[in-house]
This record gives sequence, C-alpha cells and structure tokens, in this order.
Amino acid sequence: MNSNSESASGTEQRQETHGVGENLVLVSNRQPYRHHYEGDGSDGDGGRSIAVDNPVGGLTAGLDPVMQRLDGTWVAWGDGEADFAVADEDDQVAVPPENPEYTLQRVRLSEDEVRGYYDGYANQALWPLCHTDTCRVRFEGDHWRHYREVNQRFADGVLEHAQGGGTVWFQDYHFALAPRMVKTAEPDAFLMHFYHIPWPAPDVFRICPQRTELLDGLLGNDLLGFHLPRYGTLFMECVEEFLPEATVDWGAGEVHYEDHVTTVRSFPLGVDADDIRQKSEDADGMFEARFRHEHGIGEDVTLALGVDRLDYTKGIPQRLEILEHLFETRPSLRGELTYVQKGCGTRERVPAYQRLRDRIEDEIDRLNERFGTDDWQPIVYTTKMYDHDALCGIYRFSDLALVSPLRDGMNLVAKEYVASQVDDDGVLLLSPLAGAYEELSDGALEFDPYDTAAGADAIERALEMDERERHSRMRTMRRRVHEADLPTWLDDVLETAGQVRATRLEGH
Repeated sequence: MNSNSESASGTEQRQETHGVGENLVLVSNRQPYRHHYEGDGSDGDGGRSIAVDNPVGGLTAGLDPVMQRLDGTWVAWGDGEADFAVADEDDQVAVPPENPEYTLQRVRLSEDEVRGYYDGYANQALWPLCHTDTCRVRFEGDHWRHYREVNQRFADGVLEHAQGGGTVWFQDYHFALAPRMVKTAEPDAFLMHFYHIPWPAPDVFRICPQRTELLDGLLGNDLLGFHLPRYGTLFMECVEEFLPEATVDWGAGEVHYEDHVTTVRSFPLGVDADDIRQKSEDADGMFEARFRHEHGIGEDVTLALGVDRLDYTKGIPQRLEILEHLFETRPSLRGELTYVQKGCGTRERVPAYQRLRDRIEDEIDRLNERFGTDDWQPIVYTTKMYDHDALCGIYRFSDLALVSPLRDGMNLVAKEYVASQVDDDGVLLLSPLAGAYEELSDGALEFDPYDTAAGADAIERALEMDERERHSRMRTMRRRVHEADLPTWLDDVLETAGQVRATRLEGH
C-alpha cells in the first residue's frame, strides 16, 4: 500500500492545531498502521519478514499528519497479525515506521471481545439503530457486556497518556461509554468526540435498553460533533426526553448535565480533494482502456459506477431493482450502458451482511442472465481491491455515479467521485437520504432508492443531459467539495475545540 506522504499533503500544508494542546490522545477502533507477516519462512532463515500497511486515504490519512505534528498518542485496536511482535512491553510502537513522530498504543482484544463489542453491540445494535433500521437491531446481554468492558479497556489506555489533563479525541460509535469513564477518572482532561453516523430520532432511540447509559457516556465529552445540524438536534432531543436531570440550552447548542457542559456542533466531513484531483489527473486514457478491457466493457458503452461497502444501508438491492426497471422499460439501452458495482466486504461474520452479499450476487447473476448477450452484460460486479490511485482513475472515467444509500451520515464516495471529475463531464446521481446531499444537491440528480420508476427516470435524464449542463453541475459540486475538504473539516473541528477548551479554562 502507498505511504501517507502524498495523500495527506494538503492536510500537512494547511493544518493548524488551534490551541487544542500538545500530546493529543486520539481514539479509534481501526489503527493508522497495521503490521503483518510476509513470506512463509521458506527462504532458508526459518523466519518471516514483517511489513506495514500505511494509511492511503480518508480520515485516517488526514489525521496521521496531525498526530505527527502534535507528538501525540493514537489508541486503537491492534488487529494486525504481527502488531504485537513489533510493539514494546506496553503494547506501544512508534510511527510512522520510517520517521517516528508519535506513539501508537495498541489495545489487545480477544476473539470473544471482538465478537461481542464490534460484531455484536457496535454493529448489530448501534449501527442499525442509528440508521433507523429497527428490524435488524439486536440487543443481547453478552454483546452489551463486552461493549462496556472494551470501552473501559480503551479508557484505561487513554488514561495512561492523559494524566494531568490534555486533550482526548474519540472517533465514532464504538466508544459511546468511554468519555464518561475518562472524565470520571480525569476531570481536567478536555474530551471531544466525532460521531460519524447519523443519530436517531427519540421514537427510534427509545427501543434501546441502554439509552440512558449511552447518553450519559457521550455527555462526558466537552465537545460532541456530528456531520449535520439535524443529527445534533436529534441527539439533544433524546437527551431532553430520556435524561430529565439534564438541561438543554437550545440557543447555545449545549447540554448541562452533572455540573458539566457538553457543546454540540456539526462538522460536515470532507475528502482530501486536492490529492484526489492530482491522482485523477495522473490517470490517462490508457488506464481507462485497460479497465474497460479487464471487465469486457466496450469503448463506446456508457459506464455507470457504484462503489460501496456491502452494507444494507447502502441501498444496493434497491439500486439493482432500479436498473432492472430501466433495462426492462428502455430496451434501447441494452448494449449501450453497463453498470459496474465495486463491492467491498465488511463485517462478514455478521449474519445480516452474509445474507446481503448472497442476495446481491444472486440478483446480479439473474439480471445478467435476463438481459445480457454474448458480447454485453448490464452489470459488472467486482470485489477487487484497487489502491486509491486506481480508484480515482475509475471515478474519473465513469460517466455516471449511482450513490443511493437508504440512510448515510455523510457518504464520502459521492464527494470522491466529484473531486475526481477533472474533466467536469460526469453526472452524480445521489440519494437525498445521504448527508452529502445537503451540500451537493445543486449539482447532483436526485436518486431516490425507494422510488424505482423515478430512479430509472433519473438515469435516463443523466444519459440525455447535454454537455453544457453536465459541466455546469459538476463545476458547482467540485467547487463545493474543494471548499469544504478534509483539511477544512479538521481546521473547523480543532478551532472549535480550542475555543470551547479556552472557555472551559476561563470558567475555572
């Protein structure tokens, strides 16, 4: 995998720390560097070499240079097979490997803990709950116990590095309880948390047996961030309904609870648009020709693209229904349009995800059997792992992108596609149920996963759109994506944290 030096260049050049303090402790489920064994020991020395995977894009790559600048500590689950072979007796390793600048504190998790905390409560309770998919929610006692215990394990790891105060930044829904645990043990620490998925309405959140514990845990933070203002509003509505001892200051966007104030703000996450643009520009016509040849797509065939984790929130089966309706009602498009579904397996030990994968593969086989010919198939399905450079090239040369989640906190695929459109000639079809729709609605075509006929109409409109309109729409979106990119998001979060932190210190 590629090093982080190029992909985070924009972040390195523009990022400031805004007074959040030295020795930042960052907490995430996944780690920025992962060690694995290479070879089988057959080279004669009886051993195997150890290699490292570096961050190649997205939030992890963006946060890595921030941590390097702050000389901080990153606390994460050590899930690599060789992670602890290179760590010291305290399960720590200096990173980046080639030029150490900060400490990676790895947390050991047993197989039972992973199944309970990650596969279980995080992804069979919180994930469907927050995406308002109540039919898939499972609340099991063992899952909750492991989630609580692992949150305590991470909190203990944080406390080893945050004694005497400092700033701690939690990432996502995996650690809803840890902030309270840290705040109780280290009240002078400044705690911030970014919740990367939606927050549910009170009527949905009500079904969670642990709702008060989750709210109490998150209110251990001094600053709590969401992608969109409405997610923060729903969170405060839940606080008002289920924690009667808490007071919500709607004007200030604050929750007063147990002699502590939590500031709630929105920070729409962006992508490293400058880096994506450069990678897209580096992809040439030969790249497009190779990709089309690899997948049997003729050079004159219009290419539509979907890039998704195989998650039920992404609306892939609904998208396939729309495509079936399209080819059924517009037979002239047969042989003229191919849809490429790039799928990435995720949480494959969770039964709901196993069933979804099987359903998607069966549907694609059925549609290809129904509509395909000897020299054309309507849908190309691949789970091949492309590096970020190649993915940007695929984005660039795709005529359409279909992004149709049933519910999504943001959806960075939509923004990556837009940032890759350096020729301004692609069309983004985007679900209004994605957080990104609020920023991109001026240029995207609405693509409702629940309205099959309207979805097919939207694809037809995209195919018939004239060059001038395509360029105008894409330029509008590209400008927005570059203005609200990943470094800007980091600046906004850290600047707000610095302001809130300074206010708290003045209050003392």
